[in-house]
Amino acid sequence: MTDVVLRLSARDLVHADLASCGWAGSAHHLANVARQLERVRAGEVDYLAVCPPTGIPVAKGGVDYRAKENAGTLWQLAVHPALQSCGIGTFLVRAAEERIRNRGLRHAELAVEESNPRARALYERLGYTAYDRQPDSWDEQRPDGSVRRYETVCALMRKELS
Repeated sequence: MTDVVLRLSARDLVHADLASCGWAGSAHHLANVARQLERVRAGEVDYLAVCPPTGIPVAKGGVDYRAKENAGTLWQLAVHPALQSCGIGTFLVRAAEERIRNRGLRHAELAVEESNPRARALYERLGYTAYDRQPDSWDEQRPDGSVRRYETVCALMRKELS
């Protein structure tokens, strides 16, 4: 068996990237991401793309600096399904944590669905600890194009950044 080494970089996600991010969610979701990119200009969020040398995103995610006081909140994290479990999610989270540190903040937070034990295991491996749980909901586009309200329960997790 031969190992493949993938050189990755993290950069700002831009509107032009959205055409290559269909793997991350529906058209409804990508429209939401486009709205979040407008918040980047105001300094409220960072939105990252993880890319191989081709420059095409294989992972994306945001850091919201308004959601919690004195912390950066990671959200909308996604890795291309064909590339999951290859360390790209770890790379994305670490890049997001570096952005938080660069803002002079010492805490990272996130919410993970209780029905997603793989993601929670990743966050725990990266040093996040659960401190509460809460219901959450968002609009989700179905395959037929209709939109429904998705409801779930999330574990709230945090990490102190050194």
